Amino acid sequence: MAASIMRRCAAAAVRVTCKTPTFTARRCLLSAAYTDTQLWEAREPDPQNLVVLADFMNSLYDRKLPVSSLTISRFVDNISSREEVDQAEYYLYKFRHSPNCWYLRDWTVHSWIRQCLKYGARDKAMHTLKNKVQYGMFPDDFTFNLLIDSYIKDGDFESACSVVEEVMLQEAFDLPSTQILSLYALGNYLATKPKLGIAEERALGAALLIIGMKQDNTVGLSAQFFGNSLLGKVEMLNGIHAVFRGMPLTWKHGFVGRALAVMESVAAAPGDVKLSKDTLDHLDEVLQELSSASDSDSSGEESRGEEEEEEQKKKESSLDEEDEAEQAKLPFYVSRFKELRSELETQGKVDPATFQALVSTQARQNLSAAEQPDLQQYGSQVEAWGAEKRLLVQREKEMRERSEQERQVRLAARAAAQQA
Repeated sequence: MAASIMRRCAAAAVRVTCKTPTFTARRCLLSAAYTDTQLWEAREPDPQNLVVLADFMNSLYDRKLPVSSLTISRFVDNISSREEVDQAEYYLYKFRHSPNCWYLRDWTVHSWIRQCLKYGARDKAMHTLKNKVQYGMFPDDFTFNLLIDSYIKDGDFESACSVVEEVMLQEAFDLPSTQILSLYALGNYLATKPKLGIAEERALGAALLIIGMKQDNTVGLSAQFFGNSLLGKVEMLNGIHAVFRGMPLTWKHGFVGRALAVMESVAAAPGDVKLSKDTLDHLDEVLQELSSASDSDSSGEESRGEEEEEEQKKKESSLDEEDEAEQAKLPFYVSRFKELRSELETQGKVDPATFQALVSTQARQNLSAAEQPDLQQYGSQVEAWGAEKRLLVQREKEMRERSEQERQVRLAARAAAQQA
């Protein structure tokens, strides 16, 4: 059976390659070994009837009794179609809002993402991830990598960055592979010059900053600089509260100043670290935009309409004295940026390569090596998950046997009482 499926897949791949030359241009950064499902699917099988499981869970919920983490795990593991993904989403939600909500197993989260990828339900994976509090979706780095890479493969960098945003919110940039994939997605998405709102600038800026702080090289420093630039724009226009809201960032003014501090550190660094030219151009554009906005505000006070005045009052009311003090530093920031850029250019520390090119080179050169410890850890993790699940199955069996024994004792006692 497996051999016939492999032959059909190979034949289909040959046909697609022949008829669609662009097929080979699709990017998939992670290696075949990383995305291979063989290890995961080789786990000890636990076949279940989903109809029976659903009826069982419904009966427990109707009686206000808890559903075990093993039951919801079995349901997710036995998904076999797109329609069953939808059913599993409902029961994941129900489980999250039950007394056992804290016991959703890590392997269930991993299995859910894999099932969504397998049955073309990536939108469901993204939905539960974005609504993680409602579904309990807190994947590990390896699982995040699989989802990010699946979007990169399709060239959907915007969605890949949406996953990166969730990685940032969960502060899960520990693995070098996750950092590399995330920077690749961010660099390629920002290279398209998307029109970003405040929320997008805040999320992308925070992701760039946090990843950049983990890498002391040209890519990391450029990312850190880029992130501070994006966050600095949000802060200067809307105040520090607009930056900090929902982000794992320090509540401290001066993100533009911290971007300039990165320039100073690069200028003073003895090595060959540089900043990419297009990230410097970005801050230059931001400072020009902020300066123009400041000039228009001061010159257009008398010509504003009622609606514009009302909007301006709301904006000003959201700013505190420290926000206004930060805005007053704009002329200094502009002049200091020009000085530092000139110094970097003189020292040859401005990399002509774009940020997109830098992160692409990093992915090509470093991702393969970063995968190896991930794969070793994943193999150990799957084994640990299997052992934990077997323990839960054993406990379930013992509890059922105990319950049956107690039931038999009660029946015997009742029969004896009736005979007496």
